Amino acid sequence: MNSPVRGALIRAAPAAALVLTVSACSSDAQKATPATMSSASDRNTPMDIRVTLDGRPVDATLNESPTARDFAALLPLTLGLQDFHGTERVADLPRKLDTSGAPEPAAAQIGDIAYYAPWGNLALFYQNGPTASADLLILGHLDISADQLGSATRITIEAASWPRLPPEPPTPSPAPGSWPSAPPGPAYRATPPRRCPHGTDPPRGP
Repeated sequence: MNSPVRGALIRAAPAAALVLTVSACSSDAQKATPATMSSASDRNTPMDIRVTLDGRPVDATLNESPTARDFAALLPLTLGLQDFHGTERVADLPRKLDTSGAPEPAAAQIGDIAYYAPWGNLALFYQNGPTASADLLILGHLDISADQLGSATRITIEAASWPRLPPEPPTPSPAPGSWPSAPPGPAYRATPPRRCPHGTDPPRGP
């Protein structure tokens, strides 16, 4: 092989190696993309909560938006409900919630749990709400009829991961005519009568 051709091949070798390296990196990046998308979708998994409306249990969930997670940090909560505009039942929260990173606004539907940021209150919709607004953040949903939600006056919300204590078993009553057994204790020992140190007992009585 003549010298000019050999020199050209030597100069071309680093460029070819660079192209192969870039292609390999691009392939690795494409393989990593599905994992990133999967972890993003995992953040939308709903959180189960326990809800009681006027003493009746109701199935409910919270979404995993930052505002919903901040709301979950306040649980457990028991709130009195008031009507607002014939559309929702509202209650004041102990503090305002974090609204950073809120998702795109959506119009509230029947059963939605929402947070109205300007007033800092909780809203439970028993009728479909108005058009979507950035001030109204959907936190979750209640599986309940519009009539039951529209007449509710009190709500208790708890995290579903908190175990409820089982009720204490009733104390059994003794059978008629019997006495409950006494707890075990030390064996009884009779105390001998005291004797006079002089060998005779003192007189008793007159």
